[in-house]
Amino acid sequence: MATKELKTYSLSEMKDKYIGKLGTKERDEYEYKLNMDVLGKMIKTARRERQLTQDELGKLIGVQKSQISKLESSANSATIDTVIKVFTALKAEISFQVKLEDKLIKLA
Repeated sequence: MATKELKTYSLSEMKDKYIGKLGTKERDEYEYKLNMDVLGKMIKTARRERQLTQDELGKLIGVQKSQISKLESSANSATIDTVIKVFTALKAEISFQVKLEDKLIKLA
């Protein structure tokens, strides 16, 4: 009996099919939330690596523990200024990439 070959799909193809194509409102919202979730996890990982509590990190940058908790669980409300303060307090380097159509600009 012949076996049927399974078709495989890339993650990008699956996102296009089930979330929406790049540039659509649904896809842009999904990608934004995903990036903010990753940013929150990076903050938490860096804080733990430095062996700081949320309260201690908050005191270093002048915010309450609850603000650090919110950043770690979902950085959606974080301003660039706050993110820079957090990573500076953690003695961690952060860089940004800005893509202008066909040109990539990296800021470190």
